[in-house]
Amino acid sequence: MYKKADVVIIGAGAAGLMAGIWAGRTDPNRSIIILDGARKLGAKILVSGGGRCNVTHDRVDEYAYAGSSRNAIKKVLRRFDVPQTVEFFRELGVDLKREETGKLFPVTDSAKTVLQALLVAVEKANVQIQHPYRVDTVEKTEKGFCIRGVWGQIDARYVVLATGGKSLPRSGSDGHGYEIAKSLGHRITPHIFPALAPLTLPKDHFICTLSGITVPATLDLWSGSGKKLISFTDSTLCTHFGLSGPSVLDISRYYIAAKHEDPETALTINWLPGKTPEQMDQELQALRSATLQRYLHTYLPQRLARTLCEQAGVDPGTPGYQLTRTQRKALVHTVTRLPLPITGHRGYNFAEVTAGGVPLDELHLNTMESRVCPGLYLCGEICDVDGRIGGFNFQWAWASGYTAGISVGK
Repeated sequence: MYKKADVVIIGAGAAGLMAGIWAGRTDPNRSIIILDGARKLGAKILVSGGGRCNVTHDRVDEYAYAGSSRNAIKKVLRRFDVPQTVEFFRELGVDLKREETGKLFPVTDSAKTVLQALLVAVEKANVQIQHPYRVDTVEKTEKGFCIRGVWGQIDARYVVLATGGKSLPRSGSDGHGYEIAKSLGHRITPHIFPALAPLTLPKDHFICTLSGITVPATLDLWSGSGKKLISFTDSTLCTHFGLSGPSVLDISRYYIAAKHEDPETALTINWLPGKTPEQMDQELQALRSATLQRYLHTYLPQRLARTLCEQAGVDPGTPGYQLTRTQRKALVHTVTRLPLPITGHRGYNFAEVTAGGVPLDELHLNTMESRVCPGLYLCGEICDVDGRIGGFNFQWAWASGYTAGISVGK
């Protein structure tokens, strides 16, 4: 097969579809083709938010992201903000609802609603989607670009790279986009790693025996020198392999990054978020005849409360007044600053996003066009931007995809 096109978008994920819609709307007369290597489109959209698709968050700012400079991220987010996102999806027939956490989901509670609306919008914008058409190489030519795969060749004036990162490789994002970007002159951050990933503990760790228990908890990240680097407080899930849940997923990228630079980096958990060791110590001293089990069960599930007592070496049925100072200190430490001997993470197959990628300082932020390869645009997860759990990564996809789309459309 040989074709010519004005614009070729590589990748039909959230950012690629968004770029296609807005490129087609900006100039309906342009020939625009989206290529994707997956047999089934939109796999990441369909599995996100437990199959409900967490489209965005009601409050998005640059502080929810890591990677490139926050000022650079802010400039792109401003191009297509949350109200514009809500209105865009309403126009597509997808009304969004806000949950207590601030997350915005389709009122249908179905990710299929979101994907179908995007695909219909692509078709209405007169944009073709061809799949499975995996792109092997992209070469810069005098007139634009030559895109090749086993299916043949397409010559295009402009290319948008929206290939994603390496997370959920079964969806088609296997990191090949980084190689394409490098072949066109871009550098990639030295450390590419999973973000929003569950963390693993030794198989015989007591937390693994508490699989299924979910509680609010605070995770603290400490440097080797003992400086607190960052904290996250949210729902925390004990699993057979270690820990998961929003707090764990959010802190995972910071833990993995810090551990890469400083092997002495450590993670601790406070099972009573908002309560300091000093506060708990005072409360234990004031218990008198009340037992430790009764005190802890006020805040924690009974099984967790009993297990924490056992780990601290104290009987959960002990009345408060009988606690020795040593026992009290041991329990306080176990409950409010328990060291977590993290053995690793569950990898790209379970990570929701990839940390690292093409630095934003290599792009014109008002267009997402490459500074090193004119005519090339980048958007979505291939950029060195990753957000917290809660719709922030989708908002980056909508904003950067919109910016690339209207720019290449012009």
